[in-house]
Amino acid sequence: MVEWPGEAHRILGSARPPPGVRLRAHLGLAAGARRSRAPHPGAGARRWRHAEAGVGRRVGGAGAPGVRAVTADLQRRTVRVLVLTQAVGALGITIGIATASLLARDLSGSEALSGLAQTAQVLGAAVISFLLAAVMARRGRRIGLVIGYLLGASGGLLAVLAGVVGSMPLLLVGAVLLGAGSSANSAARFAATDLADDSNRARSLSLVVWATTIGAVLGPNLTGPAGAFADAVDIPELTGPFAIGAMGMVVAAVISFVMLRPDPLLVARERAGTVIVGRAAAGSSASRAWGAVQERPVLGFAIGGLALAHAAMISVMVMTPLHMEHGGAELEVIGLVISVHVLGMFAFSPLVGMLADRLGRPIVMGSGGLVLVAALLLCASSPQGMSWQVTAGLFLLGLGWSLAMVSASTMVSEHAPIEVRTDVQGTSDLVMGVTAASAGALAGLVVDLAGYPVLALVTLALAFGVAGAAARAHAMTQTEAATRRTS
Repeated sequence: MVEWPGEAHRILGSARPPPGVRLRAHLGLAAGARRSRAPHPGAGARRWRHAEAGVGRRVGGAGAPGVRAVTADLQRRTVRVLVLTQAVGALGITIGIATASLLARDLSGSEALSGLAQTAQVLGAAVISFLLAAVMARRGRRIGLVIGYLLGASGGLLAVLAGVVGSMPLLLVGAVLLGAGSSANSAARFAATDLADDSNRARSLSLVVWATTIGAVLGPNLTGPAGAFADAVDIPELTGPFAIGAMGMVVAAVISFVMLRPDPLLVARERAGTVIVGRAAAGSSASRAWGAVQERPVLGFAIGGLALAHAAMISVMVMTPLHMEHGGAELEVIGLVISVHVLGMFAFSPLVGMLADRLGRPIVMGSGGLVLVAALLLCASSPQGMSWQVTAGLFLLGLGWSLAMVSASTMVSEHAPIEVRTDVQGTSDLVMGVTAASAGALAGLVVDLAGYPVLALVTLALAFGVAGAAARAHAMTQTEAATRRTS
């Protein structure tokens, strides 16, 4: 049963919908619309269409402005709740960034394996994102976010236990589960677009991404106090951030469970009159996503650009603490540089969203690729230890990632039909995570064999790939726009 806010009561009627009467009836959607949207057997990927396209015609009449007002009110409330969960959840996720590679090195006894913890976390985020997408397809965003944050908290506690008993395998298991917290934060950005319209979709997504700044900048700077907390409770110093992080993710889970009502994805489906039951008959989640990509090739370039940008950022970011420590940088200084990097990732997201809405998603995505190029050149020129080059390079690395991520994620949401939207989003995060995990695993070997500057130069290929994917997406969207104008 959908829970109704006060504004919905006022506009759509003071009485709650009786049992068995769903939101669709109150939005004036004909029962026939539901039947007409059922997928045609054997029609393949092209049987899906954007459900939103006909909403205005089905609603119509004097009630349409009221329906739009309710939707806008729910959208604003949803974004506010997601901003809160992102801030708290990000603290739990990012507080361990500065110490993960150091703890992995100490437990494994090898610098070549120091990147495995972060790689396992990224890989875990990729796989769990795909699984959470399946949960959200059936139960909505709220339940999926709660599960993700709780799994992430359990991973943080396992990382603490790994440090206590000195087990590298246990740390990797914990890191995989920690990735669930990242999965939840990633899914939250998509949740912000469920009830948004074309004019503010990127802006809504970017506001939720921006909220990550609060916890993400604060998190790495708490590594010192977290170490003191670890000493106070008699656990290894490097495990303190993971203990604090687990607490943050539990709080994010509670906020999501209590406040994210009504569920934005379920409301969006009801508003569109979309049939979701029986989707399993249409094939697996991956096959449905692949079908959508075949129907809309621009989705492929958006997913590809997103994956390459994330891989470029992860591979260099995870090796930076070691590069700085080799030059004698203290843990607090390393945490400061990581905070500057995270600031670049999230602080300017609202501006990025506005630019994406105004200039177009592919143009902003391409500019992100070029900023990544500049960042990698600075990192390649940085000496070991603390330097202005590594600080500026990490900041631009985060900013380039933000430009690419906000714009590409918006393209994924707006070009995926609502019937398969969670499938496409989950597949997108899976591809993004696997690509980044592979890059992160190779990064440790490259640094061990050739050094940090060589890693930054090799990663330039990924940054140029982002720009190339953006150029192809821009050409496709321009062609589609020209076709619509002439038709």
